[in-house]
Amino acid sequence: MKKYVIDTGVLLLHLIGDERVRTYFNEVSRGNARAFICEINLAEYYYKVCEKLGKEIAEIRYHQIRESGLEVVAAGEELTKTAGEKKCRYRGKLSLADCFSLALAELKKAVLLTTDSELAQIKEIKVKHFQV
Repeated sequence: MKKYVIDTGVLLLHLIGDERVRTYFNEVSRGNARAFICEINLAEYYYKVCEKLGKEIAEIRYHQIRESGLEVVAAGEELTKTAGEKKCRYRGKLSLADCFSLALAELKKAVLLTTDSELAQIKEIKVKHFQV
């Protein structure tokens, strides 16, 4: 089964109905793929939606994501340590939230769906980059 890790930027593209990411979310909703997002990236999504569209919309979208087919992964011991290792390795290039996405993709052996050009250059995992 296909597996994806969704970063904040791709989730924001999904929010605005971007056709380029629709296929991936449809695969998940049909049960043909699994998709994961880290709690840290979900927090980043919440605050970005809140900044742009207000708290009420952020609350609605946050709960929609929690109730969707996306599997929200807590930042447990293994994920946290792996993300910390990634941040140490890619210091100055990747945000901590990006490092959590990267670590989650590595641990789940999933393709990372991202809008981040720095993450797109990482060679240790498979990455699908969406330019914005």
